[in-house]
Amino acid sequence: MDINQLHAFLAVAREGQMTRAARQLHRTQPAISAQIAKLEEDLGQRLFDRTSTGMVLSDAGRTFRGYAQAALARLEDGRNALDQLRGMQRGSLSIGGGATATTYLLPSILGRFHAKYPGIRFFVREQPSKVVIEQVLEGQLDLGVVTLPIHLSSTGSDVSTHLEVEEWVQDEMRLIVPPGHALHGRREFAWSELAAEPLVLFEAGSAVRGLLDRAMSSARVDVDIVMELRSIESIKQMVAQGIGCAFVSQFALSGPGDGLRCIEGPIQRRLAVIYRNDRTQSPAARAFLGMMHA
Repeated sequence: MDINQLHAFLAVAREGQMTRAARQLHRTQPAISAQIAKLEEDLGQRLFDRTSTGMVLSDAGRTFRGYAQAALARLEDGRNALDQLRGMQRGSLSIGGGATATTYLLPSILGRFHAKYPGIRFFVREQPSKVVIEQVLEGQLDLGVVTLPIHLSSTGSDVSTHLEVEEWVQDEMRLIVPPGHALHGRREFAWSELAAEPLVLFEAGSAVRGLLDRAMSSARVDVDIVMELRSIESIKQMVAQGIGCAFVSQFALSGPGDGLRCIEGPIQRRLAVIYRNDRTQSPAARAFLGMMHA
């Protein structure tokens, strides 16, 4: 049994499919399959039930999952302890967040941090909030930036006590419209003005999409969703080409006055930074967290 087998097991448990797990770990599907098979052979237990819809944890797999998470967490604690002995001349820092965080909020902080601690290696992953939470809990990420509130899924409610949540910034989703649109040049919009309007939205299942869906449902407005994308820049380009209107973070706009605000009330969300509170934080993680709040 080795650490790669544990990472493969947890990735398949989280994703439910070998292919998606391989993509998450930047490995091939046969490599992940071989690691799972070897782990099951070493343990003498079947960890997954192979179904037509994917990989489902068996009773043994569900039992083993918590121990695998704990083992990786202890190994990470050991790495952090050694990093402390070296100081900040060497080490690594892994951070996950959504498109707004990784594209607009974190780069300037990463730049300042790198200038001060050039020996620290960065691993930055753009992921939906749900995946960021799971990877922080599993020890794959030191820090995560997520949209509140936090929803725990298959990881179980008991682990919520191990998750530290610190509110970071307040964000507002604003409407952007194509050139020549009837709302172009306006500062505000009413939900009724978007009835049957083609919209380019974030992919279904994301935290931002959930926020927008709830806002539109509350306003009882029926829109025409013509495209779903994950990238903010791709959404902005589609709007520029006249595909439809869209909602993006205020941080994705050129100035504080750009974008249309909702006249019935701003569409706001809170972003928080999360990390495990039952593990020894590396000096790099503590220093970066301090820069985020500064």
